[in-house]
Amino acid sequence: MSEEILNRLSQEVLEQRAAEQRQRIHNSVDELKSSLRQTVHERLDMENYARTYIWRLTVGAVAIALISGYGLAELFARR
Repeated sequence: MSEEILNRLSQEVLEQRAAEQRQRIHNSVDELKSSLRQTVHERLDMENYARTYIWRLTVGAVAIALISGYGLAELFARR
């Protein structure tokens, strides 16, 4: 009979440990989700990206506009 009690106690202890581990895993997953959400938001924030790289974007847009303008002018100049 004492073996039966020990088995029940060990089973209860194991179940309690499993519940604690599940809770820790759940908390870790929630923490990872929150961290990932914040990281993705920071990296995909277009306003911040544009503010950081405004000069590069401006130079690129001007270069594209100049090339397009010269290309269109060349088309009309040949006629």
